[in-house]
Amino acid sequence: MVDRTDLLTDLLTDLADESGELDALVAPLPWGDWARATPAPGWTIAHQIAHLAWTDHVALLAATDPGAFFASVTSAPDLGRLVDDGAEQFLAPAAKLLARWRAGRTALADALAAVPAGEKLPWYGTRMSATSMATARIMETWAHGEDVADALGVTRAPTARLRHVAHLGFRTLGHGFTAHGRAVPTAPVRLELAAPGGGTWAHGPADAPDRVTGPARDFCLLVTQRRHRADLALVAAGPVADEWLDVAQAFAGPPGAGREPLEGRAPAAGTTA
Repeated sequence: MVDRTDLLTDLLTDLADESGELDALVAPLPWGDWARATPAPGWTIAHQIAHLAWTDHVALLAATDPGAFFASVTSAPDLGRLVDDGAEQFLAPAAKLLARWRAGRTALADALAAVPAGEKLPWYGTRMSATSMATARIMETWAHGEDVADALGVTRAPTARLRHVAHLGFRTLGHGFTAHGRAVPTAPVRLELAAPGGGTWAHGPADAPDRVTGPARDFCLLVTQRRHRADLALVAAGPVADEWLDVAQAFAGPPGAGREPLEGRAPAAGTTA
């Protein structure tokens, strides 16, 4: 059995590395490029980084001051715009925004490392352990990093850190169905993913008749709703597995609008074709 302390340490190391990779992508950009549109409607590169900074901030509140976290939710004028308003609130010129994001993610890592084993942190519609919160931060950082990379016309090489995103994607199978107003299936699903650099990441019973197979990066793009399933090399066998690929969602909250298939889609304003 993996020791909780070792697991959390590994997660926080991978979170720092994932954040550092995105930091290295945006830090050299001239301010004009921070205004490039990303695939998320209405969001620029600056919005993407501001969102990460805001989410780190509210996660820090959850880890250190639950009362302040709940107050930030109950005082929100429009819960439907909570995420968009948070990004707008944290927007700033590049140097200030980078400094805010860097300081916030460092403070969050320190706070998560100090959370007592077994303690659950409040979050939107759920409660999370420190390890689950760190995993979710890796997922969000990678997913929003993909939006930034898309805006810049950059393809990032997948890393072993995607195992955390894939694991979260599998664990949230039931949430995806619930979020879309569908009954959670009782049939088990087997997930087998081709890992970056070779090998296989597998979850679920080996003899489950419902199966999803394909590249790990493609699965991670699906569960973070960064690509439509039609653009991915994922294969579903069985009705539950097939329906899962339509509703998969690794993030908390209501279902997003998802992405349209890439074929025939015009590039967003400010992006490279």
